[in-house]
Amino acid sequence: MFPAGPPSHSLLRLPLLQLLLLVVQAVGRGLGRASPAGGPLEDVVIERYHIPRACPREVQMGDFVRYHYNGTFEDGKKFDSSYDRNTLVAIVVGVGRLITGMDRGLMGMCVNERRRLIVPPHLGYGSIGLAGLIPPDATLYFDVVLLDVWNKEDTVQVSTLLRPPHCPRMVQDGDFMRYHYNGSLMDGTLFDSSYSRNHTYNTYIGQGYIIPGMDQGLQGACMGERRRITIPPHLAYGENGTGDKIPGSAVLIFNVHVIDFHNPADVVEIRTLSRPSETCNETTKLGDFVRYHYNCSLLDGTQLFTSHDYGAPQEATLGANKVIEGLDTGLQGMCVGERRQLIVPPHLAHGESGARGVPGSAVLLFEVELVSREDGLPTGYLFVWHKDPPANLFEDMDLNKDGEVPPEEFSTFIKAQVSEGKGRLMPGQDPEKTIGDMFQNQDRNQDGKITVDELKLKSDEDEERVHEEL
Repeated sequence: MFPAGPPSHSLLRLPLLQLLLLVVQAVGRGLGRASPAGGPLEDVVIERYHIPRACPREVQMGDFVRYHYNGTFEDGKKFDSSYDRNTLVAIVVGVGRLITGMDRGLMGMCVNERRRLIVPPHLGYGSIGLAGLIPPDATLYFDVVLLDVWNKEDTVQVSTLLRPPHCPRMVQDGDFMRYHYNGSLMDGTLFDSSYSRNHTYNTYIGQGYIIPGMDQGLQGACMGERRRITIPPHLAYGENGTGDKIPGSAVLIFNVHVIDFHNPADVVEIRTLSRPSETCNETTKLGDFVRYHYNCSLLDGTQLFTSHDYGAPQEATLGANKVIEGLDTGLQGMCVGERRQLIVPPHLAHGESGARGVPGSAVLLFEVELVSREDGLPTGYLFVWHKDPPANLFEDMDLNKDGEVPPEEFSTFIKAQVSEGKGRLMPGQDPEKTIGDMFQNQDRNQDGKITVDELKLKSDEDEERVHEEL
């Protein structure tokens, strides 16, 4: 637009955009025109022909604004337009950088509001005009749409759109967060969205990895919370903007949905949902073989896996690295029939890389029900005796008394010990495979049979008497 003050040859040499940074105020003021008899000079006439429903703030003196305009004379002839340059006017209002009429006409304006301003000559370029552009004593007509407004004193504004009723903890510095967002300019123009990439934005909070305004705006959020965060440019991308979608000095609005967050120091959160009414004398411990049902989801409710899809409980030996560390921890100390809710941070689950069907850095929510438990075996054992083994173990095992034990005799003997309650195999593994592994361990020369010299108890080999195993 046009600079304030009388025209000069130096002004004519300025770029047209700088020349056209000028114009108005008059909301709620007397807007009469001057009378031929020398009455008061007319003020700017403002026609507000589109007023947005929501107007969180209005333009005030000293605000920085960005707007588009068309400038015409009374006969409709256009003398200038920011649209023709495809560049918004970006300037501070009320400090003399615009013609007085434009300064006045922008006051009280809302983002996305459209106004028609009629600027009388004495509030525009007066009786001199602007050589080659504005004739003397010209009344100027401007159609203006405001797209942005902020002030250097502005801070981050946070509006809570949805806050979950249960919020056990809130985001703080050092937390790692996963969230979805839509980012738009004040006029509603979308410049980015995590939803379009079908992937959350994942970052540490308060560590300088994101723009300062977002770092501030995410503080104190709950899991599942939805927020609108309005960030002035000095806490976003400043005067230069970034890329081709965020212009310089732009206010940014983010609609954020917090999916989850955690801290590297977090442990598994365990909440008991129900316990069996009967007395529970034994609970699960490391080494136990357990069967359990589970549902696994993200904290936003997205279902990932469930054992019910397989028609049978999941099986695992606790402490044997068969399940993620957090689940292994959460299954310990349970009674048969107990139900628990487990919240497992990613460093105790699938980490930053995730797994098939599990996003990277995801906090997992498990609901587990313990179906059964069996005492496990010591590490390295495949079979243990409940009491002392037979005194003449090889003779009892050599069923046909030919001085050697083939696989068939070995298998028959071990199965008999299990069925008679004299010993037990490692739980959670195919008995045939376990017995086959035991035979291979005893057939030391791998000739397909066991001799009296080959047969040794594991306790003899390990010099341990806690358990005895073939």
